[in-house]
Amino acid sequence: MSIRSERLAKGLERTDLLRVHGRVLRSVGALVEASGPPSFVGEICQIQVDRHCPPAAAEVVGFSEGRVLLMPWSSSTGIRPGAEVVGTGTALTVPTGDALLGRVLNGLGRPLDDRGPLRASGRRPARGPRLNPLHRIAARNPLSTGVRSVDTFLTCAEGQRLGLFAGGGVGKSVLLGMFARGTEADVTVLALVGERGREVVDFVERELGDEARARSVLVVATSDDTALERVQAARTALAIAEGFRDDGKRVLLLMDSLTRVAMAQREIGLAAGEPPTTRGYPPSSFSILPEIVERAGATRTGSITGFFTVLLEGDDVDAPLSDAARAVLDGHVMLSRDLATAGHFPAVDVLASISRLRDDVLDAPMLTAVRELTGLLAARRDVADLLSIGAYKAGADPRVDRALQLEEPLREFLRQPREEQADWTETRERLLSIHAASKEPAHVPAR
Repeated sequence: MSIRSERLAKGLERTDLLRVHGRVLRSVGALVEASGPPSFVGEICQIQVDRHCPPAAAEVVGFSEGRVLLMPWSSSTGIRPGAEVVGTGTALTVPTGDALLGRVLNGLGRPLDDRGPLRASGRRPARGPRLNPLHRIAARNPLSTGVRSVDTFLTCAEGQRLGLFAGGGVGKSVLLGMFARGTEADVTVLALVGERGREVVDFVERELGDEARARSVLVVATSDDTALERVQAARTALAIAEGFRDDGKRVLLLMDSLTRVAMAQREIGLAAGEPPTTRGYPPSSFSILPEIVERAGATRTGSITGFFTVLLEGDDVDAPLSDAARAVLDGHVMLSRDLATAGHFPAVDVLASISRLRDDVLDAPMLTAVRELTGLLAARRDVADLLSIGAYKAGADPRVDRALQLEEPLREFLRQPREEQADWTETRERLLSIHAASKEPAHVPAR
C-alpha cells in the first residue's frame, strides 16, 4: 500500500460515515435543547432555521437527561420545534498572524471593520491548550507602559498579569488607551467585552490613535451581543495573543473587563442549569477567571503581559468577583474615585496597589527609591486628618516633615496627561532625583 493510500485509509477510519441529526425540542431564553446529535462541549452545531435561510450556528454548552444544550452565537429568533440540528465535529478556531494588525474583529474572530476579508497566516482553537507550568519562564524583564505611576511604584514584568480595579467612570478605559499608546511591547491585543457601542467607537478613534492601532488587534463584543459571544471574545483575544507569542513577540493584552466576562458566564451557567451560589453567581463564573488569566505569561518563545480591568460593583473592593480575581492575578492597580474627583489623573492609588513582581525586576537604586518614597506617602496619609484641621506641628515627626516637603513634587510625578507618553529613562531619572531630595534637611512649607 502506498503512503497516499495509507493516509486515505486512516482518514476513512476516523470519518463518521453515518450522519446523525438531532431535533430541537425546546427553546427557553438563550438556551436551546435538542435530542442530539452526539457531540462534545464546545462543538459547533448548525440549526436549520428555515429552508430559505442559512443555518444558525450554536455551541454545545452542556447536557441534561440525554438532551444536548446549545446556545446560538447570535439571536435564537426563528428557531422552531423540530428544527434539524447537525454537528460539525469541530470547535471554534480563530485567525492568527500579522495580517490581523490594525483590524477590528468580533467575538468570533470575524472582521467588523470595512477593510475587506482577513488574510490570516493560520488558525488556532479559541479555547487553546493549557500551558504546561514547567514551560513558563520566570519574569525578570520590566515592561514599560508609558505611565509613570505604574512603571515605578507598580512596575510590571513581561508575562505578568495585573488587574485594574475601579468603579464605573474612574478612568479604566482611558488608562488602557495610555498603555496601548505608550507600551514597549511589540503587539497589543485589546478585548472590549460588554462595552456600549458608542464607547467602542470612542476608544478606537480617541484613546487608541492611528499609530497604536497599526500595531494592535481589537476584539469587540458589545453589551447587546449574546452572552456566549461575549465570553468567546475573551477567548478569541487570548488565542490571537498566543499566536503572536509563539511567533516570538512580546504581547500586551488589555481586557476590559474581566467582570463582564464573568457576568456573561453567569448567564450561560444559569441558563444551563447551574445552581447559583455567592450573590447569584454559579461556580463557572469563578472558574472561568483562572482559565482566562492563566493563558497569559512568559514562555521560552515570547510573552503575554496582561492587564485585566475589574469593575467594582458599588465600589465594593470585597465583592466576590473582586476577591476571586485578586487571588489569580499577580498584582492589582487600584483606581481611586476620590483621586479622580480631585482631578488627579491617572487616579492610581499607589498605596492601595501592589505589583508582586516589582521587587524582582527593578534595579537596586530604583527599588530603594520606590520603597522609601512609598513610606513617605504612607506617612503623609497617616496624618491627613491632623493636617486638615491644622493640628500638625512641624518637627513632630521627621518622616512626615520630609513627606510634606516632597508632597508637591510627588503629586506632579504621579499625575500625567492622557496624551503624554513617559519615557522610561526620563521617568527613572526623575524619580531618583525626587528620592535624592528626600535626603536633604526637611523644610516644611507653611500650610
